[in-house]
Amino acid sequence: MSRTYIAAALRREVIERAGSCCEYCRTRADDRALDFAIDHVIAEKHGGLTQADNLCLSCYWCNSYKGSDLSSVDWEADSAIVPLFNPRSQVWNDHFQLIGVRLVGVTAHDRVPIALLRLNAVERLKERELLLMLGTYPCLSASQ
Repeated sequence: MSRTYIAAALRREVIERAGSCCEYCRTRADDRALDFAIDHVIAEKHGGLTQADNLCLSCYWCNSYKGSDLSSVDWEADSAIVPLFNPRSQVWNDHFQLIGVRLVGVTAHDRVPIALLRLNAVERLKERELLLMLGTYPCLSASQ
């Protein structure tokens, strides 16, 4: 699979706008050993363009779990198909809250991205606990 070239200026714009934070899980790039990726919110295979309003900064784990998905199934709501959180058109704090070390959806549909991105997997909870103790979680974007 070929990767789309993203110009350095556009890459910098996305990183600066995100404040070097994963726009899905709110972890700082400085707190992760693996590089962050510039993610197409709407994947190119679904017609998404390589432009600022369709790009976000994503950690390795969130990017891997999201892939090119636009939605997922909410098994608790009669198998409803629910669109995923879109950091370009939605505000993170309107959809997620931190309770202890767990991320919890504000609305019933917010549980879908939490499940799909495995935001409360054991290893992520342990990492979040450490980052909370260090005072570096949650990371805030430049626009917050």
